[in-house]
Amino acid sequence: MSTRRTYLDWNATAPLRPEARVAILAALDEHGNPSSVHAEGRKARAITERARYQIAALAGAEPHNVIFTSGATEAANQALVPRWSGGTACALYAGALEHPCVLAGGRFQTDSVITVAATKHGVIDIDRLKHHLGRHDLALGRPLVALMLANNETGVVQPVAEAAALVHDVGGLLICDAVQAAGRIPVDLRALGADAILLSAHKLGGPKGVGALVLADEAVAPAPLMSGGGQERRQRAGTENVAGIAGFGAAAEAALAELARMPAVARLRDRLERGLAAIAATAPWQRPDGGRLPLDVLSQAPRLPNTTLATLPGATAETLVIQLDLAGIAVSAGAACSSGKLTRSHVLNAMGIEPEIAAGTIRVSLGATNTDDDIDRFLAAWSEIAARHGARKAA
Repeated sequence: MSTRRTYLDWNATAPLRPEARVAILAALDEHGNPSSVHAEGRKARAITERARYQIAALAGAEPHNVIFTSGATEAANQALVPRWSGGTACALYAGALEHPCVLAGGRFQTDSVITVAATKHGVIDIDRLKHHLGRHDLALGRPLVALMLANNETGVVQPVAEAAALVHDVGGLLICDAVQAAGRIPVDLRALGADAILLSAHKLGGPKGVGALVLADEAVAPAPLMSGGGQERRQRAGTENVAGIAGFGAAAEAALAELARMPAVARLRDRLERGLAAIAATAPWQRPDGGRLPLDVLSQAPRLPNTTLATLPGATAETLVIQLDLAGIAVSAGAACSSGKLTRSHVLNAMGIEPEIAAGTIRVSLGATNTDDDIDRFLAAWSEIAARHGARKAA
């Protein structure tokens, strides 16, 4: 096993930013409860409020509309609820490519969750969404639509603003999972037209275990998931995770400043994809008749600058991840929350990717600290793995 490590799994979790580490350690020295009125409590409150402003700046939102949670999964479960202050939602329409925490339906009954199909390019099918909204019975309540801004497995950017306009035309609400997009492309709640977005600290270099539900309008809010005290303007009970929130805020501020470096990350991704294409071109066994490699179709859709897929048909993603790990390279077999599950990616399935190809596809995700040398190391290891795999297939 190699002792040198190359980290190419930023979509699973980004390395903790130095700015976040400093903010976390400083917050740990402040022992006051942010709900207390004495000096110690006010110091803790000031830390959380500073972070609220930092996260609002990243998301194009108002600070008072940032509700801190334990992560994006909790935020999703808070937002995906029939009862909102602006009216009742009777059905949830979730894109087929959504994260499992959204596809689970939150607090909607199973028969009230409708899946909206995707196209072969990994984009929600807007015509199908129109169809579903056109059939929605407004007499029973408004529709609630969940659509991510960027897919965590493919990096494909979704037409959120277009979908939001359709949803609002029928009096509905749109919740946007912006977890993977934040820090990689601009996220502007107002421009998206979403009624709320979900964020997670550790995806952009903050600590694990803290996230946020960010509302477009405090007058339109979901029924709280956590009841108890009056924290977070009575939207989320429980003493705030001050240190985690401080790290989240610092990471958000740094990620916003780092957006200017994303074109350089995109150039690394493009270089990686050219290398993958060159390796595939020398191995005709990689393309079964009628098969489409995911990368062939993803390149035709708008994507995050840091995400791509690599495929060896006939292999298993889990085996590929292990082989790369032994070579000192960290990647994922899809969504990190699904690691270890011997099931096909629901995202690739929704795109219509053939089973043999989907089963042998891994995700490679880059960050601002990756270098050309990291790309070279991955391509060298991938070439060796592909050659061994090809020899076995030919035997």
